[in-house]
Amino acid sequence: MSGRSAQFSAFRQRMNDRILNHDNQVVRRFFALDTQTYKPGALDVRTKEMLGLVASLVLRCDDCISYHVAQCVEAGLSEDEFFEVFGVGLVVGGSIVIPHLRRAVDFLDELTAPPPAPAD
Repeated sequence: MSGRSAQFSAFRQRMNDRILNHDNQVVRRFFALDTQTYKPGALDVRTKEMLGLVASLVLRCDDCISYHVAQCVEAGLSEDEFFEVFGVGLVVGGSIVIPHLRRAVDFLDELTAPPPAPAD
């Protein structure tokens, strides 16, 4: 992981730690609910992450989009599956989603780029 993906992950982890270290049960319970939502159940993790990605595109939340793109990569989505998910988000959300779609594809490309070849 490098560049934007490393920065995103480090920031997210640092801020989640900061937020969850505060003694606020409402915040802690919401974070726990979010975690529980994406565990396998009647729907598998892949499906839930695809749903999360579509919702994030429609809501135009770049942090959420990045998170769900990374989770979908981890869940093993193919590029074709990503573009079908992107298509659903675009149709539901309309043309206002296009700038977020661009950033999503850029983030996907960064996450799935082959590692650089070692220098001789």
